[in-house]
This record gives sequence, C-alpha cells and structure tokens, in this order.
Amino acid sequence: MKNTEPAAAVRPARRGWLIGVGVGLVLLLAGAGAAMTKVPDVGAVWARLTGKPEVKPVIPLEFVPAEVTRPIYASMPILIEFSGPLVAPRTAVIRAKAPGTLLSLRVAEGSRVKAGQALGEIDLADLQSRVLDRSALVDSAQANLIEAERQHTANVGLASQNFISPSALQTSQARLDAARAQLRSAEAQLSTSRVGVREAALVAPISGIVGRRHVVPGEKVSAEQQLLTVVDLATLEVAGTVGTHEVSLLQSGQPVDVQVEGQGSVVPGRIDRIAPSAESGTRAIGVVVVLDNRDERFRAGQYAQVRVRLADPQQRMTLPSTAVAQSSGQDYVWTLENEMLVRRIVVTGRTDATAGRIEVARGLKPDVQVVAARFDNLKEGAPAKVVPQRSAPTASNPASSASKS
Repeated sequence: MKNTEPAAAVRPARRGWLIGVGVGLVLLLAGAGAAMTKVPDVGAVWARLTGKPEVKPVIPLEFVPAEVTRPIYASMPILIEFSGPLVAPRTAVIRAKAPGTLLSLRVAEGSRVKAGQALGEIDLADLQSRVLDRSALVDSAQANLIEAERQHTANVGLASQNFISPSALQTSQARLDAARAQLRSAEAQLSTSRVGVREAALVAPISGIVGRRHVVPGEKVSAEQQLLTVVDLATLEVAGTVGTHEVSLLQSGQPVDVQVEGQGSVVPGRIDRIAPSAESGTRAIGVVVVLDNRDERFRAGQYAQVRVRLADPQQRMTLPSTAVAQSSGQDYVWTLENEMLVRRIVVTGRTDATAGRIEVARGLKPDVQVVAARFDNLKEGAPAKVVPQRSAPTASNPASSASKS
C-alpha cells in the first residue's frame, strides 16, 4: 500500500528533529567551555586516580624574632642559699640555787638588765643558819688548834730534857696536825656555805633583756628551778644546712647577705663556723652565720634567708631558662636548622635565677637559632621559619596549633 501522506507534511517533522539536535550540541559545547575555564585540583585528581588520600600542602610554622634567640657567653655566679631562725647565742637561764620562797622579783618580761644587777630575793634562812653553824665549827677548831699547839710546845721542851719518851712527842705532833686539818675542813665548809648564799642571790649574769619570767613572787621554788631567762641581742646567729656538693665552696669568715623576714633591706653577715660532718641520715652539713645586731633591730626567733654569692671567673654559654625543657630526666631545646625544627638534647650546668639564664655545657653550637619560648605540639622535622610578623592563624596553618605553654 502506498504512503498517501503528502511530502509537505514530512518536511516539518525533519526540521524539528534537526533543531533539537542543534540545541543539544550548543548546550554540550557550552558545558565543555565552562569546564575548560575551571583549573583542575591536582591533588583531588591524583586522589581519584590512585585511590589514596588527598595530600594537603605543608605550611611552615612561623616564629617572630622575639620567640627565638642565640646562645650568648656570660659569667654565671653561684648563689648558695639556706635559711633558719635567728638565735641569740648569749642567752642565760637564771635558776634557783637553793630551795626557798621567792620573796620578790623586781623585773618583768622585756625589762633591760645589766650584769650583776639584783633581780629579786629568795628566803635563804636555811642557808644563813648553816653559815652560822659552820662559823661556830671554825671557832671551835681554832680553839682546839691553839690548845694542841700549846701542848705540843710543852712536850717539845720536856722531850729535850728527856722527861717524856720520843713516842709521846710523836703523839703530840699527830694531835697538832689533826687540829690543823680540822680547822681547814671547818673553814672550807664555811666558805662553801657562804658561796651558796652568794650564788642563791638573784643577780643578772649578763646584760640584756628579760625574755621570760617563769615564776611569781610568793611561790616556793626548788633547787635548779628556772626563774628568769635573759637574752643578749647584740649578736645573733642563723643556723642552716647546705648540700655536701656545695659546702666545699664555703669557708669561715666568708661574707654573706642576710634577709630577715619582714625587713626589706639586706644586712651583711659572715660565716662563723661549718660543721665537720654531715648530719646523720642526710647529705646536709650545718653552717652557722653571725649577724651584728647591736642596734637590736632584729629579735631571736625571726626567720632569715642567707645568700652566699660566689663570682664566676669564666664565660659560659647560656640560654634563657624558658628555652630549656625537660623530658624523661633529659634537658632539651628546640632549634631552627635549615628551616626545620630540631630537638637537641643538652647538658646544663649552673643556673642564674636572678638573670633567668641557664648554662649549656654540651650539646649545642654557639651560632644556632633556639626557640626561646616554650611551645606545645612542636614536632621533630617540622618546617619552620622566622618572620617579621606572624600571619593570621587559619585552620590550615600549623602555627595556630603551636601554642605557648
């Protein structure tokens, strides 16, 4: 059967199909042109082709000049410090030398006294009666001696005329010697009693200040009971300890600085004596410092800090103390070498707390750049550089993750 459609009807359909194909080609060419104008992400393309994670570009850590330093050579004086309370070495405790009743006490705590000054009275009736009794014994011994001497003189005359035997004369001499010995004994006992009375008197043994009064008038006291404490503040001492590794640097007579608590100024002192051996069970040796206090500016019991500064005759490589960190018992620093972070183990020596510096004895070159501040999250081999001004931290900038500790 023949197609009866007219040719005029076929031509419009073909024309519509051609127009659709043309529009599709135009759109395809437009999309390809837009794709060609965009720069491809090499990392993303490589990741899609190889199946490996995308590698981000490494941005170096940035340090400003204030955060890096170089070693400098300087002297490192040694500072030895120890502390302890102030002690008054001239402290006298006045005790009762005989039992009795305290009749009076003329001084109180804080009173100033002079050596030999009477401080009070104790009832010494017992001692005084003993003095009288022994004084009578002396008189009796003297009378016996006089009689023995008279008899012996007479016996010597009789013996010269052969009226008595030689043995009788010897007996007379023995009686004379015994009488003399008895007198000496009585005199010694009397002297002892008088000394007891004299020592029982309450007098100040030294000049100073009454530090404490232990009794009150009317109280009965026993022998050797504490009555008063007198303190001489003209000279004070500080007793402390130093390590066995430092004591060899000290010597008697060496000047020191003493800082007393509550006082802003430092006063001079000197080392008076050093213990010959370490204290039992420790590695510490006692050192005593003498402090002149004639103006009585300080008081016993105040706490004092002693500093001994020893000069250093040589120059040493030093770094700021903040540049040196420690891990697992080892000291280390971070250096910038060939624009990379390097962790260097160092051996440290002396420390100057006043200047805030520490000696580096080994492990560091004198011209290397060292990170002066302490940062967290630093890694060995990480790229790093020194810039005049750090750029603004971003999420992709490692400098934002390295924070000061």
